[in-house]
Formats: sequence, structure tokens, C-alpha cells
Amino acid sequence: MAITKQLHIQSQELNLQISLPASKSISNRALILNALAYSPFEIQNLSDCDDTRVMVKAFDSNDTTFDIGAAGTSMRFLTAFLSKTVGEWMITGSKRMKNRPIRILVDALNSLGARIEYVENEGFPPLRIFGCALTGGEISLNGGVSSQYISALMMVAPYMQNGLKIKLERNVISVPYIQMTMSMMREYGVNVVFENNVIDIEPQIYKPIQYKVESDWSAASYWYEILSIVHKGQIFLKGLYKNSSQGDNKVAELFEQLGVKTQYQEDGVLLTPNGNSVEKFEYNFVNQPDLAQTFAVTCCLKNIPFHFKGVQSLKIKETDRIAALINELKKLGYVLVEPKNGELAWQGKRCEPETTISIATYEDHRMAMAFAPAALITALIIEEPQVVSKSYPTFWEDIAKIQN
Repeated sequence: MAITKQLHIQSQELNLQISLPASKSISNRALILNALAYSPFEIQNLSDCDDTRVMVKAFDSNDTTFDIGAAGTSMRFLTAFLSKTVGEWMITGSKRMKNRPIRILVDALNSLGARIEYVENEGFPPLRIFGCALTGGEISLNGGVSSQYISALMMVAPYMQNGLKIKLERNVISVPYIQMTMSMMREYGVNVVFENNVIDIEPQIYKPIQYKVESDWSAASYWYEILSIVHKGQIFLKGLYKNSSQGDNKVAELFEQLGVKTQYQEDGVLLTPNGNSVEKFEYNFVNQPDLAQTFAVTCCLKNIPFHFKGVQSLKIKETDRIAALINELKKLGYVLVEPKNGELAWQGKRCEPETTISIATYEDHRMAMAFAPAALITALIIEEPQVVSKSYPTFWEDIAKIQN
């Protein structure tokens, strides 16, 4: 039997303090770097989400087979990590994970001395990995692919016999995530050079350090969305910092156009209404693809036409997020279009909303969280609400605070 959550949120004025989850992106990189550094230190404020839990379980396990469920980051990072870890390993995942391409990473690793085979379908998990010393060298990658492939290669690069030089071709997407990886590798004592679309990493050794994970700016976006819709009161988000390595901290600047002001304080940020509202919202999300769902739903609910570019990577996320947004926002009465590949737009066209609105989440945590604030406007049902555990396990408990 399918699990659903009925929502209709009534709020006159907000006065909330929210403790956001730790950053999944930082947590998963820290786990790999900690392991590569043979660190005796426990990572502080590690994320408690599904993606991080499967990584922790893998590192704590004596098994040689790892089922990482729907955790895309874990699949990519662990594939690279296990390829240089002596032993025979198998890594698998959910039905959706078995349909998410991984050939680019596997081909790259095999060209650098790894030995990885496909267990079922060519180009997709599950994988059989024969861990060994990697020779390294020089490779070229399309910069338009997921940055997680690039980050996975970067993190194991210092232990390749010849180091690694990655030449990124065409337009490079999600640059902040590459920069996050580089910044964290430097904190662990490894020098990385990234200039003119070339990443150069010499053979080096990671140093063990004590590391604390900051809160998640991606998770913050849903609270920006909520205040933008209610437009009364304030929300304090703990554990966020202005000088963050997370590219999604751009959400603070972008929501200035949609009615939310951000004040940086010592231990977090304070959100208050600023009265702004653009006539049309236009932005290239190439560096912040995980924010696109939040902004699509927010703009529709505020009747602000939009045109997004740079969202091509949304097609290979937990689901095809472009198709999912078009399908689910139509249920609310908004007719979205895909002007061309890598774009999404709403030109103001409306249709009759469904009588009973039931939002499908497609095993995608961000679909559930981006659509939840729509319950401030109309009653709706969120299908499979437990998917939020992938990145924000306490999301529904925090949402319940709005009416308390």
C-alpha cells in the first residue's frame, strides 16, 4: 500500500527557528577523504540522511557487496574509492539506480588502470570492481556531465601513481561542486590546481584532520520558498554561513528577487520579507541544479513567469526532474514547457487544477520538499513522503512547526 501525506498548512505569520540538516554533499566528500587519510578522527555534525548512512554503512562493513539504494553520490564516490582499494567488490542499488548511467566514470577509471565490469546492463550499475593500484595519467571529460563523476576522480587522484590531469571539454556545469571538492581536498592537505578547465593533481598523501560539516544550503531553499509565499514574519535557519563552499548558498541572493531578505548572523541566517517581486524570473541554474525545483514551484505559486536555462543535468537525477515538474505542476493548474534541451519555462499559461491534487514524488526527495509549501495555497497529498529521508529526515517534523 502506498504511503501518502495529506497537507493543508494554515499560517498567518511565521516565527520559526529551524535546525537544518548537515550538508549531504560535504558529508559524503568528508567520508571519502577521511578514509583516504586513514584518519582516526570522527567527522563532526555528519549528515543523518540516507545517502550518508549508506556511505557510513559501507565503511563500517566487512562485506564485499554494497547496496547503496537510491544514493547517486554514494554510487559514484564509492565506485572510484573501491577501484583503488585492493579486493573484489560489488556495488548495486535501487531499480532507479540501475537505470542511472555510470559509463563515463567507469570508462575513465578503467583508462586510468582500474578494472571494473558491468554485472547486468552495459553502462549501468551494478558493478563488479577489482580494486588495485591506479596508474593515473591524463584524460579528457565532457564538462557537461555530472560533477560527481569529476569529484569522484579528483578525490582518489592523489593516490594514482602518475597523479591525474583532467581536461574538461565544452561547457563545464556545476562548477561550485568541483570547487567544493577542491577546497576540501586542500583542507586535508592535498594541493589541487584548477584553471583553464584543467584539473591537475600530483601524487600526494592526505593528512588526517578534525572536520566539522556545516548545515545544508539546499535544504534552506524550502524555507526561503515558504517565507516567499507567506510573506509575513521571520525564519531563523541555524548553522548556515555566508562564506560557504556550497554553491547553493546562491539561494540567498536569488530569493531577493522573490521577496526574501537574508541577514547573516553568528550562528545562522535570519530570513525576513523584503517586499520585492520581479515580473519575470530568469536564471541559468547550471551551477545550482538542485535549486531548480524550489524556484519552479515558488514562481508558479506566486504567479511569476519564469525561464530557466542550464538544467540539462536534471534529466539524470533521482528522476527526470524536468518531466516530473511539468507533470506535477500541471496538477496544480500550471502549464510548463521545455523550450529546448536544458531549459524549462512557465509563460503564465494555466489549466484547470485537479480536484484532488496528489503529487507524485518519483523516489525524489526534492520533489516532495519543493511541492510541500504549495499546501500553504491549497490542500494536497504528497505521495511517498518518506523520500525526504534521502537528505532531510526531519523535514515533516519541521513543517509541522508552521502551525504550532
